[in-house]
Amino acid sequence: MNKSSIFFTALLALLVFPAGKPEAQVTFYDPGTVQELEIHFGYSNWDYRLDTAKAGAGDYIMADWVKINGQQFDSVGVKYKGTSSYDPEYLKNPLHISLDEYKDQSYQGFASIKLANGYGDPSLIREVLSYEILANYMDCSRSNFAAVTINGTYIGLYSNDESVNKKFCSSHFYSSGNTFIKCNPEVAGPYSKSNLKYISNDSSDYFSLYEMESDHGWNDLVALCDVVTNDLPAYESTIDIDRALWMLAFNNALVSLDSYSGWFSQNHYMYRDNTGHYNPVIWDLNMSLGGFPFAGTQGGGSASLTVTDMQQLPPYLHYNHTDWPLIVVLLSNPQWRRMYIAHMKTLLGEFISSGEYLDRAADLRELIDSYVQADANKFFTYEQFLASLNTNVTFGSYVIPGIGTLMDARAAYLEALPEFTAAAPSITSVGPANPSPLFNTSVTINATVSGNSSGSVWLCYRLDKAVKFTRMVMYDDGQHNDGAAGDLVFGQAFTISAPEAQYYIYAENADAGMFSPQRAEHEFYTLEAVIQTAGPGDVVINEFLARNVNGVLNEYGNHEDWIELYNTTAMPLDLFGLYLTDDLADPGKFAFPDSTFMDPHGYLVIWADEEDNTAAYIHCNFKLSANGEALMLSDGSGTVLDSLTFGPQADDISLGRCPNGTGAFTSQATSTFNLTNDCPAFTPEITPGAAVELSPNPVRDYLNIRCSDPSLLKAEFFNTAGMKLAETELDHGEGSFAVSSFPAGIYFCRLSGESGAIVRNCKFIILK
Repeated sequence: MNKSSIFFTALLALLVFPAGKPEAQVTFYDPGTVQELEIHFGYSNWDYRLDTAKAGAGDYIMADWVKINGQQFDSVGVKYKGTSSYDPEYLKNPLHISLDEYKDQSYQGFASIKLANGYGDPSLIREVLSYEILANYMDCSRSNFAAVTINGTYIGLYSNDESVNKKFCSSHFYSSGNTFIKCNPEVAGPYSKSNLKYISNDSSDYFSLYEMESDHGWNDLVALCDVVTNDLPAYESTIDIDRALWMLAFNNALVSLDSYSGWFSQNHYMYRDNTGHYNPVIWDLNMSLGGFPFAGTQGGGSASLTVTDMQQLPPYLHYNHTDWPLIVVLLSNPQWRRMYIAHMKTLLGEFISSGEYLDRAADLRELIDSYVQADANKFFTYEQFLASLNTNVTFGSYVIPGIGTLMDARAAYLEALPEFTAAAPSITSVGPANPSPLFNTSVTINATVSGNSSGSVWLCYRLDKAVKFTRMVMYDDGQHNDGAAGDLVFGQAFTISAPEAQYYIYAENADAGMFSPQRAEHEFYTLEAVIQTAGPGDVVINEFLARNVNGVLNEYGNHEDWIELYNTTAMPLDLFGLYLTDDLADPGKFAFPDSTFMDPHGYLVIWADEEDNTAAYIHCNFKLSANGEALMLSDGSGTVLDSLTFGPQADDISLGRCPNGTGAFTSQATSTFNLTNDCPAFTPEITPGAAVELSPNPVRDYLNIRCSDPSLLKAEFFNTAGMKLAETELDHGEGSFAVSSFPAGIYFCRLSGESGAIVRNCKFIILK
């Protein structure tokens, strides 16, 4: 595609950026909306500069501004990305936009924007359609379309793919600081695979094959490859087996060979969660559905597959090839092999054989039709786009099949194989014997299972979404709350010692396996214990930070306000039906979502940043005022669980209760996000008495003291070790003291009267 082929007309502006845009904010990864991205550079040779940066260190160049759906961001990093999809002769190259490269800014919490240019895909929907299918079975990026203009010229239609980054890991794996590996070689090729194969104990031997997305982890990568290649007994404690099986099932069923399963064994991530398991994440699906027809052979290259080869790709591709050790081990285990086939059957049945993929393809094609017509830089003609479901296209040295041509025949081929026609067990009537179990009691799960002959039935459950499932054998012996022996009703029990349990059933015979629900482990059944709703005194506002400048980042990567609650009881509590507000006139301002539970003596952090909730955190619909305001936790109709008012706040200084959970609010030199408050070792007893006001607090120069008891004559100042530092006289309970000579830190002021009796101790903090 020559750069001179670009055009831009008034008609295009009407097609791509129609007038009358709704005022409601467009959700960035909404599958039914084409995003509008406008990039502006202050110079005309932006393409040359992007090419030069790509050829050099691959750094960003600064755009004057970027607009996303009309919202403008100044000083934005932009660069070209990609390998085979990038060429300096293209004007429509893949783009990586970094909103926060030069300034702390994001769009709906997203700062890293990755745009693929549709290279090698006449349909222009392969990536978006494939991610949409994959999302039903494992954690993956969201994807939709974006129309991109640069300096007022329409460059073309892109797919907009959510970055797999620390924010992604936090949302899906409930942590972000662990070993995080991108499995892409520096130069993709048949002899440089990112296949998790053990090479040596020297981590430098892996540098050209992988990228480390975390600050550490090369030795962890070596250990992972050693397990994958050499240590079968350690697989279940090292790798999330189910996610790995879903990855392989998806790659094979949808002929997605620019992946672990194909020639180069690339385009996947491995993230180690807090349980020590590595979770695979698929990336880069623009050549899914037969767009990359190279399966590879052991030790060398591979001729391109014909369309018939792809339609009849063996489900056990590479099961005995040492260059694909993950496939070798997983498919050599009889049970994992049955699970793998069960996953493939589910995917085929739900999306391919049912024709659902064609319905979604039609919807996507209709959505982007006008954008494709106007895209002068696309790699195929508009006529090829229209025919892309049923017409094969020659692209370079190989043939890209029509999506329907490939997948209809592929489903027919697979479903005729003995492994796919083998009768699997039937699982019905899954559920708890008691659907409303009390917290910390035993609950039995029952399932009616037939067709498992001499095979087994397993209950897999967990009490925390961040941990792996525990497997237990289920019984039909009349002794496990399962009815009569031999009645095909199986039972097994566990203690529901958490607010919610998640579970699924797996059964198999000698020939086939079956999950219930069939999308397990990605989907599962849930059971909630009967939990008491929090009442007055049960939950308190324990700490908050209203000026977060350099503190903890939220999962969107931003410094935002936060509020910490504390459960003062020894029982779990439900917050559903309760409200949080910063406006006492509007007590129902933020409603806690359903299934918001707090562990006994546990903490719950709410980000006050007006963002959307994620799997990791709750986000409320207001921000805290650094100038001071009120906070209240209530049932919205008059019953107040806790409330407070606060004045002006200092940068990165939180206010927290001391003692933790019960005491008065004092400034925290070190905020304790989701942890016990860091109260000083020396905390004098606070005796009942007159009201005392210390202001300002925190203080830099002069501390003003005012007490309602005029008999107080003296104020003494102590550090946290209890050492007396100074004292000053009070005039009828009032006075001022210069604190500028004290180092920054936490201090106590002790007030006393003529008799020397201590009336009140107060805590204050000095800033510099």
